Amino acid sequence: MITIYVTQKIPAPVEKVSRVLLEHQKLDRFFNANISLKKPENNGEISGGKGAIRQIMIGKIVFFEEIISATTQHICYRIIGKGPVSEHQGDIRLTSVDVDDKASQLDYVITFKSPRWLPSFVLKWLVERDIKKAMGKLAQYFLTQNSITNRSVEGTSL
Repeated sequence: MITIYVTQKIPAPVEKVSRVLLEHQKLDRFFNANISLKKPENNGEISGGKGAIRQIMIGKIVFFEEIISATTQHICYRIIGKGPVSEHQGDIRLTSVDVDDKASQLDYVITFKSPRWLPSFVLKWLVERDIKKAMGKLAQYFLTQNSITNRSVEGTSL
């Protein structure tokens, strides 16, 4: 079993980070994949939450992920059907790290089994590299959003 741990500080409150991570159709701005929403969340769940199914396309590899559970602090998903790996599960935990709740720590844990024909260490390196890049892009997205917001506030006169 392969386990990948990625931690990233995000300059935004937990609620905003969670909301962006559950906007499935926009995740390709962070991940090196085409992502589309195939089924919305179950009735009564948060937007993009439990029951949502997204299609992931990485080159010619296509698979589906289902959101198992989602709150503002935790998102859990798994690959369903035939996928590039087996026994896959992803867990994203968000924790407020500033006294004023303006920043979050994202802890991302992914577990899965590699196909027999691909050495585990190679797949782990590839997936870990892509997740780290994606979480860096997520942090940069919020830095940019904060910069735009700050410039808008500075430009207003009282």
